Amino acid sequence: MILNTYKSLLVVLAVCFSFSVSAQKKELTIEDGIMGYWSLYPEYKSVLWIPEGKGFYSQTDENQILKVNAKKGTSEVLITLDDIKNSNADLSQLNRLPRYRWLTSNELMFQYQKAFYKIDIETKQSQKIIDVKGDNADYTSDFSKIAYTIDNNLYISINGKETQITDEKNKEIEFGKVVHRNEFGVHKGTYWSPNGNAIAFYRNDQSMVTDYPLVDISTVPAQNNPVKYPMAGQKSEEVTLHVYNVNTQLTTPIKTIGDKEQYLTNVVWSPDEKFIYIGILNRDQNHLALNQYEAETGNFVKTLFEEKDDKYLSLTHPMEFLPNSNDKFIWRSEKDGFEHVYLYNTNGEELAQLTKGDWVVMDVIGFDKKKQNLFILGTDNNGLDREIYKANLKSKSVKKISSLSGVYSSVKFDKSSNLLLASFSNIDTPNKQFVLDANGKVIQTIIEAKNPLADYNVSTIELGTIKAADGTTDLNTRMIKPANFDPSQKYPVIVYVYGGPGVQLITNKWQAGASYWMQTAAQKGYIVYTVESRGSENRGKDFEQATHLHLGDEEVDDQLKGVEYLKSLPYVDADKMAIHGWSFGGFMTTSLMTKAAGTFKVGVAGGPVMDWDFYEVMYTERYMSTPQKNPEGFANASLLDKTALLKDKLLIIHGLIDDVVVPQHSFRFLQECVNNNVQVDFFTYPGHPHNVRGKDRIHLMNKVLEYIDQNI
Repeated sequence: MILNTYKSLLVVLAVCFSFSVSAQKKELTIEDGIMGYWSLYPEYKSVLWIPEGKGFYSQTDENQILKVNAKKGTSEVLITLDDIKNSNADLSQLNRLPRYRWLTSNELMFQYQKAFYKIDIETKQSQKIIDVKGDNADYTSDFSKIAYTIDNNLYISINGKETQITDEKNKEIEFGKVVHRNEFGVHKGTYWSPNGNAIAFYRNDQSMVTDYPLVDISTVPAQNNPVKYPMAGQKSEEVTLHVYNVNTQLTTPIKTIGDKEQYLTNVVWSPDEKFIYIGILNRDQNHLALNQYEAETGNFVKTLFEEKDDKYLSLTHPMEFLPNSNDKFIWRSEKDGFEHVYLYNTNGEELAQLTKGDWVVMDVIGFDKKKQNLFILGTDNNGLDREIYKANLKSKSVKKISSLSGVYSSVKFDKSSNLLLASFSNIDTPNKQFVLDANGKVIQTIIEAKNPLADYNVSTIELGTIKAADGTTDLNTRMIKPANFDPSQKYPVIVYVYGGPGVQLITNKWQAGASYWMQTAAQKGYIVYTVESRGSENRGKDFEQATHLHLGDEEVDDQLKGVEYLKSLPYVDADKMAIHGWSFGGFMTTSLMTKAAGTFKVGVAGGPVMDWDFYEVMYTERYMSTPQKNPEGFANASLLDKTALLKDKLLIIHGLIDDVVVPQHSFRFLQECVNNNVQVDFFTYPGHPHNVRGKDRIHLMNKVLEYIDQNI
């Protein structure tokens, strides 16, 4: 009897201690997770290899930059913040070390305000290299020349002398800007030649593209600020490429004959500056020709090779020439089912497939000094991990050299020492940074960050898998349980969804890709759950193309498999389930609230696509073709005729100046709700485009969680 009483007392004390420890921990608020995000980010050291440094790298440490011996870990001060401030009167107000890059083995380059400077680390003398002007700035590798746009025209500046390259009065024709709405790996509008003797640039004629009206309410009265927005099946922009020669001051058009609405992708100069290579992709996005053109005349030389696919191509990485070679390059392709690296010559001959296997190449790190090995970052562990691989060009063998399961990132190779710098994290590791040898062995640990959430009452994140609706495919899942989880209790659930192409929500890194608001929701007593459905990124071509021509079918079926799994858990309250998503996730939220009505008690759809007829050409036609060619697919995916199916509480949120998923989507859905006498809630953020950022995101996430709280 005494023994039993003693045991009971121990249990009570243990429970009390547990609650005491929990009570001492801080709550992670929405404000903490948004405005205080960087203070809660794991500690990270900025490290860069010193050019030809033979195993020395630079590291930022408070107000000084150190030179560190990668093998020994010993260090010395290279330069301090005071040195930089004292090097030039223009820099006297600098209050912290700037982000920098190495120009040479003893010169650093950095930007301060609207100029770039270089400083000699030995003499501690600095000088302004170039002023930053206009928009869309692009620099030569030595930062001696800059290209930029003012309004719709292109300019360059050399040694402070400005030259206007184009003089187009029609504002619907633009030069030197991003084209094709940032699709196909196109992220800029200008391409300097390797030695800066010429620059290739886009000309984008949008005069035939429809205007979409966006309203600026900051003026009295409000003003219309239209944007060019080509919707699926409608007229698209007409893009050409031109070359300006710095020495002759002449501009030459590249003769890219063919359909005017074709896409000009993967623009690359040859190392000797004689040729331009362009990936010409048809509007159907299922046929690409890699073409060679003379830079001086613009004449077509030849097609190196073509790639075709019966659905669509995803070729977003330009060719990359081998070091000191004008005729050999690597090319990334999904033609064997997974994105891998191939070796070609400029005759278009495939010399070797350098990587292979059921994994995806994420990044090409670089070649070793002898050009015998290529280091690569690729997926593993069902797409959750990012590992380091080494491919041998001679033996055609490839092997994984990293040893830990998780996400390696910021991997940099130093040819002079045959060493790598790398960062690493997984769900249990906030951040580690290493020096690795060429076989992946850890030589030095630079930093092992502490848990930045150690003082907060947050939950452990669990990764798992379920079977897709096809019964065979594994889908990755992420679950965050309430901080003081009790398996004997029942908890409401928030399903967070995206589910669309080009995005991967779940990886085996710190917090597993989850936003901090999810931890806040877990503190409030919710289970937060995510399923990475078929159609999402980095799982191979078959996985990604499973939704082709019928968006919203397989994805919905897979999400319902996640719901089925949740309902099988004894601690899930199946009557209290909510769903939330943004953009494609907003489309998925609304699809599930209508097509699977009654599954979720409440939903919040942000920036949702409601009808793919209204979405832009490049993205929509890749995955759905056009409304003219695929009318059944567009009709099935449209949510405008499904408002009568809505049974539960749905809040739609849309930025009033959203130029990605234009507000017409939500307003048309609202109109159909009115027509069918269906009640729905709506909120708009007047000054925001597709995403609500900055301090207003606090308002957004509080609104999302409060709406779920009130209606679940």
